[in-house]
Formats: sequence, structure tokens, C-alpha cells
Amino acid sequence: MKLTRREFVASVPLGVAVAPRAVAADKWPRVPLGLLIYSYGIRARAEKDKGLADPLRFLHFAHERGANAIQIPLGAQSPAEARTLRRVAEKADMALEGIVAPPTDDHAALERFTAELATAHNCGATVVRTVLLAGRRYETFTQASDYTAFVQRAQAMLQRAEPVAKKHKVHLAVENHKDFRTEELLELLKAISSEFVGVCIDTGNNLALLEEAPATIAALAPYGRTVHLKDMAVEEAPDGFRLAEVPLGQGVLDLPALIATIRKAQPKIRFHLEMITRDPLSIPCLTEKYWATLERVSGRALARMLAFVRQNTRPEPLPRISSRRLQEQLEVEEANVRASWDYVAKTGLIPQS
Repeated sequence: MKLTRREFVASVPLGVAVAPRAVAADKWPRVPLGLLIYSYGIRARAEKDKGLADPLRFLHFAHERGANAIQIPLGAQSPAEARTLRRVAEKADMALEGIVAPPTDDHAALERFTAELATAHNCGATVVRTVLLAGRRYETFTQASDYTAFVQRAQAMLQRAEPVAKKHKVHLAVENHKDFRTEELLELLKAISSEFVGVCIDTGNNLALLEEAPATIAALAPYGRTVHLKDMAVEEAPDGFRLAEVPLGQGVLDLPALIATIRKAQPKIRFHLEMITRDPLSIPCLTEKYWATLERVSGRALARMLAFVRQNTRPEPLPRISSRRLQEQLEVEEANVRASWDYVAKTGLIPQS
């Protein structure tokens, strides 16, 4: 049963603050969609002093917006703190998923990772999302050998992480994060070969690596542990194209088909909205640096993607946000999330599991 705001606040132990009320709960429909903290990146930075990125506060914030789950860094909490978060989430009928950095090759990093997975387990989270490259492949590397070395480090990190994930029975979901093309990520997962290491499926990221979404999602779906659901818009650029998240239903992705593919392979997987409000990303696929680590990609893939971009470029430019006043940025961010929420509610985009 859905809690009212008063019931939710009453369920939080004394002395624990919750996020300030921003919207009336009855104005946001309850939908089978989780909320990713990155969808409120501008607000989280602007309200750092209010602690929006605190898991308990963000849980309350997302509950008011009708979410059925959150994905957020859970950190390393005491068992008592973790149990409190778990109890509040269960009363709100919401799921928790974590975000962690993988363990590098030093002991302190492994200890930190172990503590965070213990916290995730104590919170009742069965999935934590991770990325193996913080940046974007075509921006980070200038020569193929550097990328090869990264792949070796990535495999080593997963090999260190897997026993910890297995011990705590928490699935590590590696996001396709503009770092690996699909076949490369699958090679990495097959080398680890563990039920506790899978994929956080991002529905839009691989466009930046000249891969079409239907094929990417079909290949990754059997390994899916959680989903970053987003829609994308594109526009032509002199050095390639630009790519931007837009509210669900307003972009170029066939979301019903992608969701159906994922649900066929993973009927109980959770979807989290990733609607990052920011300037469009540059995909400089007509520059020499872009190809430094992508020599195996065919000219046909480039041609198909540029044709796709040309066919789907909007008459008006993609929106830019960085030059606007902070208050305007906050308003646009909220409107983008709300538009996505309303689209899911009106269309039944995500079937109830």
C-alpha cells in the first residue's frame, strides 16, 4: 500500500532528517520506474548543504515523485544505519540499488569496496551499478595501446570485485558507459563468467560508439541486472554529431521495443530514469582522435550512424542549459523529469512485473 507523506515521515526514526518537501505527492503518479540520482544532478549540486544525495533523503524525495526505486551511492554505513534505510524503503514499498566504484589494485580500495557492498547487502539492495571508465573512450585515449592497458585493468578490477559481490550476494552491474562497444563488454563479462557480474543496460550510450540501440540492447539483455532508461536526440555537427538526453518519448529511440527486448530476457529487472539535463555531448566521429581506439569499427557503421543522425536531426537546435541562470536550470531539470514521468504514466510504457 502506498504511504502518504505523513506516514512516510512518521516511519523515519527520530533525529533523521528528510529532504524538504518540493512537490505534493498526489501530483506525481505512481509508476513502475525508479529514479536515478543523476536525473537531479543540478539540484543535488545546488542543494549540497541540504543533502539531497543522502540516500534516506533522496528516498523520500523520490517517494514523493511516485518512484518505485532509487539508485544512488549508498556509501559505507553502519549496520544500524543500513537497517534503518532498509526499513524505511520497505515501508514505502520501494527498492534500493547502489552505485559503487570498482576496486583498483590497492588494499584500501578493496576495503572500501567491501564495506560498500556490505552496506548494500544490509540495506536490502541486490544490485549495485558500477563503471570501469569514468570518462568517455574517445575523449580519454589517444592511442590504441592505452585502451588495451585499460581493458586489462578493467578485467583485473572485476576479478577483485567478483568474490566480494558473491560473498554478499549483491549483483555488480557494469554500465555500458561509452567505454566498451557491445562485443568488447561481452568479452569482458564472459572472461569473468559469474552470475554476480552483469550489466547496467543504458539504452542510449552506445550511439556514441556508432552502435544502433536495438542490436546493443538485444545483445546485452541476457546479462542485464538493472536499466538506465533514457531517450536521446541527435543533431549534425561539423566534426560528427551531437547527442543529448531528452524526456522519454521525445527522442529517437523506440522505447517500447527496447523495453520489450529487455523484459523478455529479464522479466523482473528494474528500470531507472536517467534524464540528465545538460548541454548536448559532442561525438566527434569525423576526427582522427575519435578513431584512435576504434580501428575495428567499419566504415559502414559510421555511414549508417551519420545517415541516422541526418534523418533524425530536429529543425530546432538541441537545448543548451549551461548559459542559463541556476534557477532556470533547476526548473528545466524538474520539467524534464516530470515530462518523462507523465509519459510513462500515460502510455503504460513499462508493464507491471
